[in-house]
Amino acid sequence: MAVSRRRFVTSVMAGSALAAASSTELLTTLASPASAASPPGDVVGKVTVGYQGWFSAPGDSAPIGGWWHWSRDRFQPPSPANTTVVSWPDMREYTRTYPTAYPNLGNGQPATLFSSYDQQTVDTHFRWMQEYGCDTAALQRFNPTGDEGPTRDAMTQKVRSAAERYGRKFYIMYDVTDWLTFQSDIKTDWTTKMSAHVASSAYARQNGKPVVCIWGFGFSEPSRPFTPGPCLEVINWFKAQGCYVIGGVPTWWRQGIEDSRPGFLDVYHAFNAISPWMVYRARTVEELDSYYNNVNVGDMADCAARGIDYLPCVMPGDLAGGHRKHGDFYWRHIYNMVRLGSQGLYVSMYDEYNEGNQIAKTSETQATTPAGANIRALDEDGVACSSDYYLRITADGGRMLKGQLALTAVRPTPPMIGTPPPTGGNLAAGRPTSASSQGGGFPASNAVDSNVGSYWESSGGAFPHWWQVDLGASHQVNRLVLRLPAGWGARTQTITVQGSVDGSSFATIAGASAFAFDPATGNTVTRTLPTTTARYVRLSIGGNTGWPAAQLAQVEVYAATTTPDNPPTAPSGLTVTGKTSTSVSLAWTASTDDTGVTGYQVRQGGTVVATVTGTTATVSGLNPSTAYTFTVTARDAAGNTSGASNTVTVTTDAPTNADLARGRPTSESSHVQSYGSGNVVDGDPNSYWESANNAFPQWVQVDLGSSRTVGRVVLKLPPATAWASRTQTLAVQGSTDGGSFSTLAGSAGRTFNPATGNQVSITFTAAQTRYVRITVTGNTGWPAGQLSTLEVYQS
Repeated sequence: MAVSRRRFVTSVMAGSALAAASSTELLTTLASPASAASPPGDVVGKVTVGYQGWFSAPGDSAPIGGWWHWSRDRFQPPSPANTTVVSWPDMREYTRTYPTAYPNLGNGQPATLFSSYDQQTVDTHFRWMQEYGCDTAALQRFNPTGDEGPTRDAMTQKVRSAAERYGRKFYIMYDVTDWLTFQSDIKTDWTTKMSAHVASSAYARQNGKPVVCIWGFGFSEPSRPFTPGPCLEVINWFKAQGCYVIGGVPTWWRQGIEDSRPGFLDVYHAFNAISPWMVYRARTVEELDSYYNNVNVGDMADCAARGIDYLPCVMPGDLAGGHRKHGDFYWRHIYNMVRLGSQGLYVSMYDEYNEGNQIAKTSETQATTPAGANIRALDEDGVACSSDYYLRITADGGRMLKGQLALTAVRPTPPMIGTPPPTGGNLAAGRPTSASSQGGGFPASNAVDSNVGSYWESSGGAFPHWWQVDLGASHQVNRLVLRLPAGWGARTQTITVQGSVDGSSFATIAGASAFAFDPATGNTVTRTLPTTTARYVRLSIGGNTGWPAAQLAQVEVYAATTTPDNPPTAPSGLTVTGKTSTSVSLAWTASTDDTGVTGYQVRQGGTVVATVTGTTATVSGLNPSTAYTFTVTARDAAGNTSGASNTVTVTTDAPTNADLARGRPTSESSHVQSYGSGNVVDGDPNSYWESANNAFPQWVQVDLGSSRTVGRVVLKLPPATAWASRTQTLAVQGSTDGGSFSTLAGSAGRTFNPATGNQVSITFTAAQTRYVRITVTGNTGWPAGQLSTLEVYQS
């Protein structure tokens, strides 16, 4: 049976690998001229989703038998003690489902799961692909020579039928994990089985060729112990069969570090397209941006220089790890890859409920998730999300990729359309807990799991002790059910019920009273409470007649209404209304809320930098010529915090007539060896940019971050006398969008003389520009464009 990628992939932070690679290495592009990307086809210009199709259940007729990929022991039904489930699917659209050993859902309904082996399941998934703009499915195919082979073979036909029915494309994505005999086996599998599906109108083609992906060459994990030779031979074999071959490669493929074995660069460059793996590499928006700047930009340049299509992996984030940030993480990843200019997107994954990375419809609340199973629903951070939310984000991302939606860092679709679903059921089930103390191996979390036989027990000693649960959002709490294990003897505990909206300030909901637990009545006590808004419910235990410690086996909390006290809507229309060299002024449109908005927090990244009651704020104490990113959140009277507003990025003004180009991003037409464009803004007079030789015109440019008033540039060559006098014919151009350039200073011969510092100052009519480009058409000293410094000034 195939082993999950999750088991092998470690979370590699961008910084750890960056320490091993210089900035020059990261930004290097090849000296050979760039080739145009492939024209749009079934993967270029399209959204592809990784489709596992690897779930089965007893009674579905799958040859593999059992609970394939739902259970650790597939011959026993999935349960909290025997499971691979990380996220629970929204089961409302499946006509055939299979009962599990999980406890009932929070709403009392049985906990059932689907089988991918049912054609209706696959049809449902492909219908969603059609409805939400997923163009192509990459059908995962692990080593088919083992016991899962016949099931995988049958799944290919089911996927083909669904793709044909719903107008989608699909292709075979071989995963070579633990496939030690892949070099011969993969060719046999293609020629005797998989190539027959190429005849389908739904089989994906690119550049007129059937698409095949091979995932796993070059990864450093022991499960892929391959050397470059066999890998390169297999790639070339598939290309000889007339296939367009995609490589699912390590994140750090280009440098051969971290998750990539060294010596595989020729293998990677043999692919028609490259799709670097990203799952579990980043956990925050900031980490995504770090990878964008330090990995993806260089990857894209390398691929462009070699005519390789760049099809990066984008991911919704690990739901179980709390990475999703109600869609902001996924949208940022899509936005980064589209603004990079990627040829297509590969979404990982579509249906991977057992690894938490699925975009397919998922349980919205604990009402439709097994009670007490510690499985996060889509509202895990307190923001209501519809089950199709990540499909809706994918649809918007596809439109942005195709130019049907303007490039925007602001997520277009809201988490919920219409009325939020009822949370229903026991609000405490599976929620985070804490306690004043713990005795032995009896933690606070035992009181919200699905096992009434497990329990929390405080340490011994003087009362009171307390136990607390975080419901995730404020609710109108009005009922409490407490349980002890059924076989325990009778006892009475004195308990005070308290509530809080912020986890720090608690008020009494019900004063101290006797809770009598009697085995004759199931050791269960139910209390009706005064309806109180609370997110945190705390039980303070002042005494126990049966044991010198506080004891709780099960705590259930219910609300007066199925509708929680919802967080405010996210502030909208965040804009920059002014700036200086040390401050930025912001304004936004007010949020709305059912209990009333009490204030707003301005955040720089994750740090609150201002708190106000109105809809304007000024953030002071900033550094000049520095880019800052801001969002705003709202807070209501119940203590709930909204989602973040749209993001704005602004660069503070420079000190009077400072160099606007220092340290800013650069680009170029070409460079040789290590003489990349970044050298012209690094402040080192001895480093320099040099273009490809004997290939004028050439250019180098700097992005100032935003449109600025520009009236002068200073160009330099290294001051060493070894740089003899030379004249470069060059022009200065400017652009506000990076696409359309106008002339700021016309082409003319500019003489660089070491006797006068090897520098040239060019003054021109001041203009608003963001991108400043120097275009070189001749050089009397060397057959290339050369600059060590590009300085840009307001005047």
